[in-house]
Amino acid sequence: MAKDVLLMADVADLGVEGDVVTVAEGYARNYLFPQRLAAPVTEATRRRLEKMQREREAAATARRETAERTAQQLRGASVTIAVKAGEDQKLYGSVGTADIARELAEQGIEIDRHDLVLDEPLRELGVFDVPVKLHPGIEAAVKVWVVEE
Repeated sequence: MAKDVLLMADVADLGVEGDVVTVAEGYARNYLFPQRLAAPVTEATRRRLEKMQREREAAATARRETAERTAQQLRGASVTIAVKAGEDQKLYGSVGTADIARELAEQGIEIDRHDLVLDEPLRELGVFDVPVKLHPGIEAAVKVWVVEE
């Protein structure tokens, strides 16, 4: 037997949030409903879905505004990290995203270290531009000075 359900979230190979799809009754009862991925098609569930979508849009807008403010702070930011180095300017250790995020936090700029796009840790002295992806479509760069102690 088939049953029409309203998807409350994106479901792979089935549809996106807000779609009305026809699924097997057992699939709906045993998987979609308990996981809160879908609900029976009623006027109340449509209103609930609209409310959820408005809340998600408001949250997404707030995240975007926060990312834009952080990008403004990062535009002029630079970080100096002092490390021990050998005679050929190779570092004994390396400078990673956690080190850069910690230095930025000391300057009052809070970012997640996972937002820093660094293919591999910095292993030599110099000046590097490290890109920061704060939100889809919002990027900035931080100038990182790696100097000898």
